[in-house]
Amino acid sequence: MLYLIPTPIGNLEDISQRVLNLLQSSSIFFCEDTRVAKRLLSLLEERYSLTFSSKQFIAMHSHNEENLLKQLDPKIFDKDVIYMSDAGMPCVSDPGCKLVAYCQEKGIDYEVIPGANAALLAYAASGFCETSFLFFGFLPHKGRERKEALQEALFCGYTAILYESPHRIEKLIEELAIMVPERMIFLIKEATKRYETKLKVKASELMKKFENLNSKGEWVVVIEAQKRVGGTITLEDICALDLPKKEASKLIAKLTGKTPKACYQELIKRI
Repeated sequence: MLYLIPTPIGNLEDISQRVLNLLQSSSIFFCEDTRVAKRLLSLLEERYSLTFSSKQFIAMHSHNEENLLKQLDPKIFDKDVIYMSDAGMPCVSDPGCKLVAYCQEKGIDYEVIPGANAALLAYAASGFCETSFLFFGFLPHKGRERKEALQEALFCGYTAILYESPHRIEKLIEELAIMVPERMIFLIKEATKRYETKLKVKASELMKKFENLNSKGEWVVVIEAQKRVGGTITLEDICALDLPKKEASKLIAKLTGKTPKACYQELIKRI
């Protein structure tokens, strides 16, 4: 049997008794990073006076997951096996989903244990009360792919949740200030830790507020949903945005079901 277990995103006390029991009773650990897993177990041993011995650690991450699964003997799951990511819930911007698909294909029993997740924590802490949101994880690092992904997040019609690294958070802040200056933005880092930091302001004010903050640590960014007039986004609404025609045509395509090429031709005719 496979158990996908969440690990604390900061505070060790957020681990559940059920997870501690599974960590003790299981002998095979698939891990995003074996070094991180071993360090976590060491901290838990010290905190809760436990002993984790005779464990087999197997690295399974985004770079080797497919190849490892091709070589894996399903009989390994005759015993209780754990998969753990570095922090938070497996399969949510973390490896693990291909392992789940493997278990489904092979008829192997598996269970996901509930627990910590940075995206849901940030949404709950944001104060945005819309009941629907979209999670985009980490945006592409640069270039056209990043621009298109950010456009989609900003104009999807829902509250958007992003992850961002300390190396690119200032770039994201600059992009938001230019593209949606009046939108409210909520940021949080080091969630559940001693120096947890939260900030909620208009995008146009972010950079000034950010000057006094330490950017180290991964950030979760929650972006207020685009306000809708009449409850829907119309073709005219999109045409009124200061967007390149190719980007606008992709948004229209998502609304209409037409191809981006056909929507681009319609935009050209409107000029």
